[in-house]
Amino acid sequence: MDILNDALAFENEKMSNMSTSDRVVASREAKRLILALNEVYKTTKDSEIMDVMKRLTEKKRKIEKRLKGRPDPA
Repeated sequence: MDILNDALAFENEKMSNMSTSDRVVASREAKRLILALNEVYKTTKDSEIMDVMKRLTEKKRKIEKRLKGRPDPA
């Protein structure tokens, strides 16, 4: 599966020292991979695919948390 290989490669990439635009691109790529894996999962119901989607979702959340920054204290 080509999508699964792309997802595993994305998961193993380092996310340190990224610019804001790099984070946006990485977040969009993660979303694209998650949605593509979801389409495959709907037909196969393979638990390995679900595990990969969960790990990618966690990585995407970390990227987006860094993009949004800390809220200002009131």
